[in-house]
Amino acid sequence: MAGAIIENMSTKKLVVLGLTVLIFQVLSVLVGGLIAPSPTSAIHYLATKCVRRHRGGGGGGGWLMPWGSSRCQRIRSFDDTLAKTLDANDIVFAVHVPLPNKEMSPWFQFMLVVLQFDIAFKMLNQIGKNGATITIDAGLAYRDDVLSNWTTKFHSVEKRQLSCMLMVPKTFENEGRFYVCDPVPFIELGSVAHKYYLINLRLPVNDIVNTGIGEIKDIHLVGIHQNGGFTKVWISMKTAFSPWIFVTTAWYWRRISLMTRPPVLIEKMIFALGISMTFLNVPVEWLSLGFEWTWMLLFEDFQQGVFYATLFCFWIIFCGEHLMDQSQRNRLSAYWWQVGLVVFGSLLLLIFDLTERGGHLSNPFHSVWASPFGTKCAITFIIMAGISVCLYFLSLCCMVGCVFRNIGGKVQQLPAMSETRRLHYEGIIFRFKFLMLVTLACAAMTVIFFIITQVSEGHWHWGDYTLQVHSGFLTGIYGMWNLYVFTIIFLYAPSHKHKSNKTRDEQKADTLETPESQETQLTRFQHVPTETYRITGKVAEE
Repeated sequence: MAGAIIENMSTKKLVVLGLTVLIFQVLSVLVGGLIAPSPTSAIHYLATKCVRRHRGGGGGGGWLMPWGSSRCQRIRSFDDTLAKTLDANDIVFAVHVPLPNKEMSPWFQFMLVVLQFDIAFKMLNQIGKNGATITIDAGLAYRDDVLSNWTTKFHSVEKRQLSCMLMVPKTFENEGRFYVCDPVPFIELGSVAHKYYLINLRLPVNDIVNTGIGEIKDIHLVGIHQNGGFTKVWISMKTAFSPWIFVTTAWYWRRISLMTRPPVLIEKMIFALGISMTFLNVPVEWLSLGFEWTWMLLFEDFQQGVFYATLFCFWIIFCGEHLMDQSQRNRLSAYWWQVGLVVFGSLLLLIFDLTERGGHLSNPFHSVWASPFGTKCAITFIIMAGISVCLYFLSLCCMVGCVFRNIGGKVQQLPAMSETRRLHYEGIIFRFKFLMLVTLACAAMTVIFFIITQVSEGHWHWGDYTLQVHSGFLTGIYGMWNLYVFTIIFLYAPSHKHKSNKTRDEQKADTLETPESQETQLTRFQHVPTETYRITGKVAEE
């Protein structure tokens, strides 16, 4: 074979390819920024205080509607005359999702609900410095038309940690002032398969339950779901990219299989990168529109984890295969330390995800952050995964530095070579530098887009056009990594020019190649078991 495509492409063709990729990158940003709405919507609900005379859980004894023809008996505040005759266990907080005259849709993909408590300070029932534990008897029901009865979906008694702060001194004069409390995670649904949802929750009170939590005046709920318009754009992009990357990966492996030698490690990693990108692109969301697949969020996290783990391993192996003084090329075991860090960090995040979102499959009220022990375990897992990532990038930076130092030393030897050999090695050096520049550009764009989404208001106005920054960020990053993988696969595929098409000088150079000349090579897409390399004055067999 005549090497990779990038070694045989003319400068003109390479520039055309670069401009084409850049145009597609801009389009992927504009599709999200100009066509798609904001990725998510947050709807605020004020829980209605309903009266239930008999004891029971949030999902037992019938469901209480906050409004409509069958609305419950309500009280406006706990200072009402009726409220003073009731026990705290007789109050049920009811919330209908969505708001009146609206309905939910499978296009929303998921639904998260968090609680926000309005808690007044009382000297005899104040929240301690370390917070408090609140017990919630909660139930969730659904129906698909306004005339049918509510069907119980989940019912559970959960505990949550309250983290509140009083901004004034705790004195009798300040009784009635409200605490500033952090939002409390409540529900996570991985599928929005029904049109209407009803939440009933109760705060049971006795001598040991819900004591020291202040005086709760109101409960606010914030429902967060993905916008249907954004979902349509996102699935359309996945549907377009999926066959493109799949065909490119299949084409690449066909070219590899046509070669007279077995594939080397770097070629296998490029193929694995294409497979992981194809796996990420599979538009399973189309099927989730017709089925209640509550595991979709977990599956999407798994898709992303597989891709990023493969990408990190590819970077390490690509750099390692270009270390000219490394004797054990073409062996995955030579990278056990760096690959081990990637696998270890990925497993930690997978375990955390299975614990958190895996628990939602059987109980959407579940949360690992609900208890101090679960919080400590979750934080420990995240910190350990973060340390693994930091060590990985430190190792990657050191490896890239070594490669560039070695390249600098070998470049000085190029003028002494024949023109054919010099051009061959210059092509290999250019290949490596080109990939590093593209990789750095992708990483820089990811960071820049992330910063923009944090400091912006979510959208920019350009005349009559509104650019949704968050949507453009998500579609732009997704398109960028697809284009990055496509570029790597295409440029580093074996060239269609066979050895028979080589010039006489090239064939003669290959025939006369000696171990001494092998020393200057960065990496070869070639597997010769008996090939030797001169390393620090010794001959080591690969």
